[in-house]
Amino acid sequence: MDKDAGRERAKSGGGPRIRLDQPRPQRRRLLPDYDPEAFGRLSERVARFLGTGRFIVWMTLIIILWVIWNIAAPRGLRFDQYPFIFLTLALSLQASYAAPLILLAQNRQDDRDRVTQEQERKQNERSISDTEYLTREIAALRMGLGEVATRDWIRSELQDMVRDMNEERPSRRPPQPPPRPSQDPGHGREEADR
Repeated sequence: MDKDAGRERAKSGGGPRIRLDQPRPQRRRLLPDYDPEAFGRLSERVARFLGTGRFIVWMTLIIILWVIWNIAAPRGLRFDQYPFIFLTLALSLQASYAAPLILLAQNRQDDRDRVTQEQERKQNERSISDTEYLTREIAALRMGLGEVATRDWIRSELQDMVRDMNEERPSRRPPQPPPRPSQDPGHGREEADR
């Protein structure tokens, strides 16, 4: 038995036997795992905030306070002298992070727009297909109705027949019924006496 296990190890490279019915253990990664969706949502929130008037007002106030503090404060309390190199560095750092976050948010919006356009295109295709189908059905019904006698057609034919019949018998009057004897008993005797 030990010989068979040794042969198996020798065939597989001498290491432990790999089983296909079990998942491999996860390797340790140097970089931490992150959720791309969560990061994308965060970038959209940051980009949305960077595009507001509130951000511009707060950034303007901070820069004004920074400059006033570093000009008017006593020399020992100033932390960024006149060319304001630290302020320039902070603004450059903010811009270097804002640009990729805004681009990421725009890419996500483009992806959503692309999906929306695809759905709208498919809906439009279905609508066009349905419209064409209904148009063909209506045309078929009209063609079928063209062969069927309609109420107006039958009425006009009957009116034509009545007119033709009246034109054929203008000289012939309908026979008049004979006069009826009156019901008055005295009236009949007077005529007989005469």
